[in-house]
Amino acid sequence: MVHELIKLPYAYNALEPIMSTETLQYHHGKHHAGYISKLNSLIPGTEYETKSLVEMIKHAEGAIFNNAAQVYNHDFFWTNLSPENTTPSLALDSIINAQFGSVEAFKKAFIEKGLALFGSGWVWLCIDEKTNLSIVSTSNADNPIRSGLVPLMVCDVWEHAYYIDYRNARADYLEGFWKLVNWKFVSFNYANHEKHRGDYFSNFCSDNTPYCDYVDSIDAMENAGS
Repeated sequence: MVHELIKLPYAYNALEPIMSTETLQYHHGKHHAGYISKLNSLIPGTEYETKSLVEMIKHAEGAIFNNAAQVYNHDFFWTNLSPENTTPSLALDSIINAQFGSVEAFKKAFIEKGLALFGSGWVWLCIDEKTNLSIVSTSNADNPIRSGLVPLMVCDVWEHAYYIDYRNARADYLEGFWKLVNWKFVSFNYANHEKHRGDYFSNFCSDNTPYCDYVDSIDAMENAGS
């Protein structure tokens, strides 16, 4: 199974001024592509040659895990961004308010988690089998799937995600992130968590928009490896 760099469902300039064209060119076109190239060089002849990204995240170690997780994490990150103004579903809004007090309190806690993360990593909104929401930070390539959690949303807090635009001002980047969150995707993940489909991208779209083509292409790659 050869993993491929997914074409984004929006143009490189679509997220400006929050994320610049230059950032996306380097982040997607260089960093993300680099993880895919490395993964494809590592898996031939191993038990993971035909496995999906999720299977590698759950079971692999070392370089295969690191690169598979980074490919997955970036796929998820790009998918949960949108240049369009979206809002949480009523169900997601309700559970966020119930468990965090308000959406604004949730955003504040999420930003604080991102600021507290030492070094590079990711900040996730996750859900467990008992429908408990949690904000989880993972270092480097780590992913909450490894701990049995289902990711609903993620923010990349590696420096390459924001340094061109914000230099060392991670707080400003985290504030801007909220203007790009694709709540439609996050709401879908929440609605499907009981079926354990939140860590995949399938059954999300039923039309032929570029965004849905993107989601469907990721799902096709996952199914090909299973």
